[in-house]
Amino acid sequence: MRPNRTRWRFTANTAAFVCVLLAMLYAGSSQQNAAAYVLLFALTSIGIVSIPHAVLNVSGLSGRASAIKPTFAGQEASLPVEVSNACRSDRVGLKLRLPGVSHDFERIDCIPAGKATRATLRFPAAVRGEHEVQGISVETTYPIGLVRIEKSLPVTQRYVVYPKPAGDPNLPISGRNASRERRETVVLGGDDFAGVRSYIPGESQRHIDWKAVARGQSLMTKQFTSEPDSGRLYLDFKAVRARHVEDRLSQLALWIIEAERARRPYGLRLPNIEISPSLGDTHFHRCLRTLALFQ
Repeated sequence: MRPNRTRWRFTANTAAFVCVLLAMLYAGSSQQNAAAYVLLFALTSIGIVSIPHAVLNVSGLSGRASAIKPTFAGQEASLPVEVSNACRSDRVGLKLRLPGVSHDFERIDCIPAGKATRATLRFPAAVRGEHEVQGISVETTYPIGLVRIEKSLPVTQRYVVYPKPAGDPNLPISGRNASRERRETVVLGGDDFAGVRSYIPGESQRHIDWKAVARGQSLMTKQFTSEPDSGRLYLDFKAVRARHVEDRLSQLALWIIEAERARRPYGLRLPNIEISPSLGDTHFHRCLRTLALFQ
C-alpha cells in the first residue's frame, strides 16, 4: 500500500444492513406501508452519508515513529508512534496496525483537533537480523461500521533482532584458567552475594530481586561470585558444539548474557570478526548486534 493512500471496503455489517433495507422495501411495497418507506429512505440516507464521514475521519492524520529497541528472536518488538491530527475536528474510533500483522492493533479512541497522541505497536520478532518498518496503517469503521477506511502513513524505522538465547548456560573454560578451573570445579554464580544490577532481557529470572519489585522498584538481578577473578573469556564461534549456524549463534547469545550477569570480561570471536574482552551495556549490545548481523 502506497504512503498516504486511502482505500475502503465494505464490512460484514453491510450485508446485514442491506437485508434490513430489503425487508423494509418488501414491507412497504406489499402492504402499502408508508412508515416502512420513510424508515427505508432514512436508513438508506444514513448509510450513504456515513461513507464520506468515514473517509474524512482519517484525513489530516500523520505519523512519526521513535526508535525500536533491540529484542531477542521469539519475543515482541515495540514501535512507539505519535499520530497527529492537523484538522479542526476530532478523529475518533481509530485503529493502528502494522501491514502484514493483522491480529495485533492499537486502539485510539480520540485524537483532539490540532493535537497528537502516542501509542505503542507490538509485533513478533521472529527472525534475527536487521529489519525495517516501512509504514503503519490507520483504519476506522466510524460512524456506523458499514465501511472500513484504511490509510497508510509513511513511517520508517530500522531495528535489530538478536539471536534467541538457547543452549548450555555454563560458560566455557578459558584457556588461561582451564587447568585451574578443572581442578577447582568452579561454577560461576556461586554463593557469595556481590550486589545487584539492572536486569538484562533474556537472562534467567531466578536471581531477580522480587522483594525490590514488590516495593515498586525496577527489575534488578542479584549477583553472586565464587572466586575473586574469573579471568577474561573469549566466546568462540568455532568452539561451539552445534551443527547449525543458528544454534551456534543462540549459544553465543546465551553465554554473552551469562558472562555479563557474572561480570566476567568476555570477548567474541567469529569468522573474520574479533571483539576484545570488556563489560557494560555498550559492549553487551555490540556483541549481540554482531551476532544478529552475522552472514
